[in-house]
Amino acid sequence: MSSSVKILHNPRCSKSRQTMQVIESKGVTPEIIEYLKAPPSYTELDEILELLDLEPRELMRTHEKPYKENGLDNPELSREQLITAMVANPILIERPIVIHAGRAKIGRPPESVLDIL
Repeated sequence: MSSSVKILHNPRCSKSRQTMQVIESKGVTPEIIEYLKAPPSYTELDEILELLDLEPRELMRTHEKPYKENGLDNPELSREQLITAMVANPILIERPIVIHAGRAKIGRPPESVLDIL
């Protein structure tokens, strides 16, 4: 089971670290994806959005500098344009995201990931 749990993780983020602790407290060693160093591809991010049942803007960190600099608040931008912007600027992706058994959950609060483990 442990090898099938993945976390899009930012070690500098307290919620991400807390979510790791929640996962590890269940005896699970997840595959850690430091998404700022190795961002998901367009296809991977599109699949994650589907698993989360979210639209791209719902997964975006709207207070980050690239959001404002790239005019991503424009309501006319398409899903494709928003996903492309998130892949190019992974800091825009809300974190942490835990993926397991065809399901995904954002670790906010960290305990919310327990229902997919």
